[in-house]
Amino acid sequence: MKLRLSMKTIVRGALVAAGLLIVSAAAQRQVAAQDLTPMRIAVEGAFPPFNYLDANNKLQGFDIDIANALCEVGKFECQFIIEKWDDMIPDLVGGKYDAIISSMSMSLERRQKVAFTEKYYSSPTIFIARKDSPISDVSPAALGDKNLGVTSSTAQESYANHLYPKTKKTVFRSSPELYKGLADGSVDIILEDKLAIYDWIANTKAGGCCEFKGPDLADVTYFGEGAGIALRLDDKDRLARLNAALQQIKADGTYDLINAKYFPFSIQ
Repeated sequence: MKLRLSMKTIVRGALVAAGLLIVSAAAQRQVAAQDLTPMRIAVEGAFPPFNYLDANNKLQGFDIDIANALCEVGKFECQFIIEKWDDMIPDLVGGKYDAIISSMSMSLERRQKVAFTEKYYSSPTIFIARKDSPISDVSPAALGDKNLGVTSSTAQESYANHLYPKTKKTVFRSSPELYKGLADGSVDIILEDKLAIYDWIANTKAGGCCEFKGPDLADVTYFGEGAGIALRLDDKDRLARLNAALQQIKADGTYDLINAKYFPFSIQ
């Protein structure tokens, strides 16, 4: 005997099946979400091209892309928190968030307060001046009567304070303000991370005013061994998981794709 089904029955069955699929997918997502470890990530949001807010007030940049890749591979449920640079380490230690992924150099001073992952990029520090500047020598003696610009609470500020004690210094709150101060003549020369300022010099009209001066600076005492992800000293499990995730995105090509999005050369 043949079984005859009405169109209404067929449609009802299809809808039930579809509903079950939707419920199943939602359940899978819920289970997957439960498997993720929450991780609150501090970023400055004012350090292009590494981390910044776009025209839609959305976080973008190399740091953000790396963080998202690490969260996916390491099975973290990540939430970004925009934080003032000066407050980052104290608030990390105080438990406001779990990690800092904001181009933080791993200096000896910082290592006393926080733990760092393996480096996720390297960049030297360098002096930058306007192209019409007569400055060619960037030694402490030559810059003794100049106004040197640095960003607050950075390795560059510490380096300038210790090695250029007689040089007048103007401290800016953020990198964009530092660059503006150089372009408009508020300072004679600035000290900045080379990769951070590369895009401004190479790809903006304002940055066309200026050029690198002197050699690359890579003093480990002040600039550390590259940029790392900062964690609380006792956060051993998260440290191990992030290091493993970092190794994986470097091995599978994800890191290289992110690198190529921002720089025409490797920054590993």
